[in-house]
Amino acid sequence: MPSHRDPRIDATFVQRLVSDQFPDWANLPVSPVAESGWDNHTFRLGEDMLVRLPSAAHYAAQVHKEQAWLPRLAAELPVSIPAPLACGGPALGFAWSWSVYGWIEGVTASTTDLADDAAFGADLARFLVALNRVDASGGPVAGRHNFHRGGALAVYDDQARRAVAAIDDPRLQSHAEAIWERALSSAWLGSPVWLHGDFAPLNILVRSGRLAAVIDWGAAGVGDPACDLAIAWTFLRSDARRAFAAGLPYDRQTWERGRGWALWKAMILATGVEPGPASETRKAWRTLETIIGTDIPA
Repeated sequence: MPSHRDPRIDATFVQRLVSDQFPDWANLPVSPVAESGWDNHTFRLGEDMLVRLPSAAHYAAQVHKEQAWLPRLAAELPVSIPAPLACGGPALGFAWSWSVYGWIEGVTASTTDLADDAAFGADLARFLVALNRVDASGGPVAGRHNFHRGGALAVYDDQARRAVAAIDDPRLQSHAEAIWERALSSAWLGSPVWLHGDFAPLNILVRSGRLAAVIDWGAAGVGDPACDLAIAWTFLRSDARRAFAAGLPYDRQTWERGRGWALWKAMILATGVEPGPASETRKAWRTLETIIGTDIPA
């Protein structure tokens, strides 16, 4: 997973950018957010706001999508999602549009010990059920804007097969190939539904041990919800995984595709098909072992 961090995008630059386009906020302090993610440079603005700037050109289209759709989704979801407050434009050498959101209190699920908490798994399931029920008419269909989340897994078939071939453990290789083949063997036959697209612990906020908010909707779209099930293998453990599955209405084939999404991402990071830091590579190998050793929960 290559980093797109631009060292020139720091708190001083963001303060200049905000002052240039939103002078009413010119005197508010700006500070970097510790867990900024890969797709955006993220900064806190004052006490109540957040600034997010795309870190590369292929993330830029996500800004206007979030600005348009998040207010419509928010009214129908059981927990908070980011509320757009303003949209900035290219300036001061920064090439793309960018967003200001309301700040949401909470800690990421990645920093808390919730992986085996049944109540947390049930919270996640209720959220996805509510999201899938939102009217998807006119929503953004899977494509380059969200890296094909919600679309057919086959778009990543070549990349996945290169990763399978790079696995040097015959047992892992054989199981990975079989899981991938099963994931490719079905398709979503229902009407398109809303999906988050990157339903991962870094994008899930927790307060007092319960789901409080879901953030970072850049990969959102409408289509097959299977990609949002990957968290069952990449983060959740036994009790939470069972509660998550019990709260969702999907058939076995949808879970197979969800496992395929988890497998694809773990394989390309573990094998270096998509390069990343050593820490991410080690984590991906552990995730790959979990995916192969854990049956679908449906």
